[in-house]
Amino acid sequence: QVRLIESGGGLVQAGGSLRLSCAASGRTFSVYGMGWFRQAPGKEREYVATITWTNRENYADSVKGRFTISRDNAKNTVYLQMNSLKPEDTAVYYCAADRRPYYSGSFSDDGGDFGSWGQGTQVTVSS
Repeated sequence: QVRLIESGGGLVQAGGSLRLSCAASGRTFSVYGMGWFRQAPGKEREYVATITWTNRENYADSVKGRFTISRDNAKNTVYLQMNSLKPEDTAVYYCAADRRPYYSGSFSDDGGDFGSWGQGTQVTVSS
């Protein structure tokens, strides 16, 4: 079982930027896809972005052009660079790891492909 620890959340004004990090341990990081999801108070968990082990990226329409997912396999870390933040981006952000090694297809938006989750990091964007 992989362990995931997120960091980098905080309070930022609208238009600002934050970079979230997710450090993984417990298995070979480089051969698994990774994802970021978020959950705002009173709302369901929402897909944000994914990156396959071959570095193919995918984004939710709501963050496309503003957020960038990346990974550093040497550091066992996946990142989420968030620019031009909006108040509606306020949520707890969760890192997740795919159940399947060497999978480079599409991921389901509901997070069902991901078997391991971090504890979450709070992002608050003030207007």
